[in-house]
This record gives sequence, structure tokens and C-alpha cells, in this order.
Amino acid sequence: MNRDLSMRALILSLLLVSIPSAHAQTQGLTSAYAGMETRDIKALSEADIQGLLSGAGMGYAMAAELNGYPGPKHVLELAAELVLTDEQREQTEALFSAMQAEAIVHGKKLIALEAKLDDTFASNTADADLILALTAEIGAVQGNLRAVHLRTHLEMTPILSMHQRHRYEQLRGYGEGGMDHSNMDHSNMDHDH
Repeated sequence: MNRDLSMRALILSLLLVSIPSAHAQTQGLTSAYAGMETRDIKALSEADIQGLLSGAGMGYAMAAELNGYPGPKHVLELAAELVLTDEQREQTEALFSAMQAEAIVHGKKLIALEAKLDDTFASNTADADLILALTAEIGAVQGNLRAVHLRTHLEMTPILSMHQRHRYEQLRGYGEGGMDHSNMDHSNMDHDH
């Protein structure tokens, strides 16, 4: 009888220990995408869409920004701290406006293509050739959009003096503003601003 009681206690203990484990395993099966199935365009959040429609940077220029090439939006935000001249401000505003207009064009194309890809799957008309064509087109538009943002950082850099670029890096929180600029082409940069 003690043995039966001991066996029942052991079985009950094992069951109690396994219940939380089974629950945890079930919870781990929930997709990180849960809830996104209600989006109009599954691959784009509302914030993504708004960013594309407004010409926002969305991280496309990080390679430039984090390697010492300032962005015009942030230069304008820091105009007082950078002590921009009137000419620098005008050049920066023009550069930002041109970049934003071009980025919006590419952003609208990207949204339309993502919607088309989404519709292809939603309507069960997806096939390998169509997916290949659409994703290649999406990739090209994303590449063009990224190039717009990166090129703008490249064009922004010579508008500022070396001192202003270092100050920009400090104000943006990139270390002590001591990024290595030894590899930059300084031949067309005006250092007297």
C-alpha cells in the first residue's frame, strides 16, 4: 500500500512538473508575426508606410551616418549648435527637399509593389515566376531608395567644415566626435566654413 501511494505521488509530481513545461512549449509556437495578418500590406507596418510616404530615412543611410557623413535633416535640426551660415542652411534645405521629393517617389513605388505582392498571395495567384519578377522589382526600388539617402549624406558632407562635422558627431552621440576621416576624399571639401 505504501508502494502504491508512493507511485501515485511520483506520477502526480511528474504530471505537475510537466504541465508548466508543456504550456511553455505551446507559448513558444506563437509566431512573432501574430497580429500582422490584419495589416493591409502584410510586409509593411503603418509606420513603414508613413515613413515611405514622407521620405523618411528609415535607416537607409546608416552606413553613411555612422561613418562620418552627416544627414541634412539632422544638420538642420542642429543648425544653431553647428553655427550654420545662411549659405550652408540654404544649401542644406535645398539638398533635404530634393532628397525628400525623390525618396517619396521611390517610397510610393515600393508600397505599390509590396501591395501587389501581398495581393498575389491573398488571391492565390502566386507562382515562382511572378514572385521572382516582383521581388526583383522590389529589390531594385529599395536599392534606388537607399542610394538616394546615401548620396544625400555624401553631398551634405562638403557643405560643412571639418569642425562642424566633428561637432555633429558629438551632438548625435557618436563617441567623442572622433571618427576616423582619414579615408575620406577631402579634395572637394571646403574647410573654411
